[in-house]
Amino acid sequence: MTEAKATPDPAPLADRYLECTSPATGERIGQIEVMGEEAVRRAVASARQAQRGWGELPVKERAERVLGFCDRLIERAEDLVDLLVLETSKPRLEAISNEILVLADLIHWHAKHAPEILRPREERLHLLKHRKSTISYVPRGVVAVISPWNYPLMLPFSDVSLAVLAGNAVVLKPSEHASLVALRAKQLWDASELPPDLLQVVTGGAETARALIDAGVQKVSFTGSVDVGRKVAEQCGRNLIECVLELGGKAPLIVCADADVERAARAITWGGFANMGQACVSVERVFAHAAVYDALVKRVGELVRELRQGAPEDFDIDVGAIRLERNLAHLDALVADAVAKGAVVAAGGQRLPRRGNFYAPTLLVDCSPEMRVMQEEIFGPLVPMMRVDGDEEALSIANGLPLGLSSYVFSRDTEHAEALARRIEAGSVVINDVHSDIASPEVPFGGIKLSGYGKVHGIEGLRSMCITKHVSANRTPLPARSPFWFPYDSRDIPRAIRGLRLLFTRHGPLGRLSQWL
Repeated sequence: MTEAKATPDPAPLADRYLECTSPATGERIGQIEVMGEEAVRRAVASARQAQRGWGELPVKERAERVLGFCDRLIERAEDLVDLLVLETSKPRLEAISNEILVLADLIHWHAKHAPEILRPREERLHLLKHRKSTISYVPRGVVAVISPWNYPLMLPFSDVSLAVLAGNAVVLKPSEHASLVALRAKQLWDASELPPDLLQVVTGGAETARALIDAGVQKVSFTGSVDVGRKVAEQCGRNLIECVLELGGKAPLIVCADADVERAARAITWGGFANMGQACVSVERVFAHAAVYDALVKRVGELVRELRQGAPEDFDIDVGAIRLERNLAHLDALVADAVAKGAVVAAGGQRLPRRGNFYAPTLLVDCSPEMRVMQEEIFGPLVPMMRVDGDEEALSIANGLPLGLSSYVFSRDTEHAEALARRIEAGSVVINDVHSDIASPEVPFGGIKLSGYGKVHGIEGLRSMCITKHVSANRTPLPARSPFWFPYDSRDIPRAIRGLRLLFTRHGPLGRLSQWL
């Protein structure tokens, strides 16, 4: 049985505690403190104090120290896997590959490229040639990271790593449903060469998150549901704090008539049931062309029925339990609604009669757009499939929802797939693969519409952790007065009009030159 608590504070951190339970057994595995407003404010103040010295360090030195933390994570990989499996019930291989490996890769890429990405750069002005403009990326101060339970290591510490590389301190509020992993990672942080106070972990529920946003942070990075994201955005708006919102998804997967059916079937199975479908990038809608629909349904059904489901202590499993018991009723309701409207259960379709939150991997076929399962985020081991007559029908239905995070297209014709991708309303489109968008550290990740705004990862994600600052200086000595300053002279007006026309009339004497300025 694992116990994990925040670092003791001279004053009491909490008046109460939350019990942590295993989704596979329902047994108690630990407890966390519910930290109130005063404790959160102390954490932010400690982080701010540590940030002052950290932000002055060269980016290269910051990167080396963050890599040292990554070394600690890898050294203790087995322990982290044990805790990830216990707290989330995900298979061990997923805990290694989708949590630790993805995080390590992201840290290494950003640490390697941070000195270049964050290096001040000169922006050559096209008209004011006598001015020198420098763009620099300076730390914001304290960044709040509010993270979910489905990937309790990879998701929060991706944001933590980028924020710290950019010179900030971080206060992390992990989900109350998966805080033990974050607290263990904090112990590894403290054992590295990073300043311990640079990362604070505050635990609790919604009240702790609200206190954090109001505690004087300079940015909020939130990953979670659309409903909670609205509340976070509203609170950040009142405080005029910039925020990044990575919210829900309803990823469509379009299978074209020329697709490799075997690869598409395996992608659907893994993309829909990895982490028991509890991922914002999970395959939640499959639109298959009529020419391949029957063969695809047959093959996906075979693969889903072959999935091995078990508890965390079972090493050779493909899927485990779902994290929250209340989601079992949501899955039941989606299946019942779909069947009532004509869908067929090709696999699964029910809870398992055993202890824990186990729901059989479920495949629904012959679905139609009006079914709830095609409209609502599932966030569980359930994949609906629908037959379409062609690309236009698939695109119309795929774009018909107010969510737009990840999406997928399968076709042997890459040009055709890319043409479809340009018309899909989503933050990212992956061709002939699944989930690789969020696992690629080089590229920005984020959604549109109700899936949120802002980007994480890549150049954009790292720079967004900074204040973009512009400094303008003169290149040569300047006269005491600019011709555009007071006092105005009416004789300058005709000259200004002539200059305007010379420079910016396309067919004027200097019109062509103005296009190259």
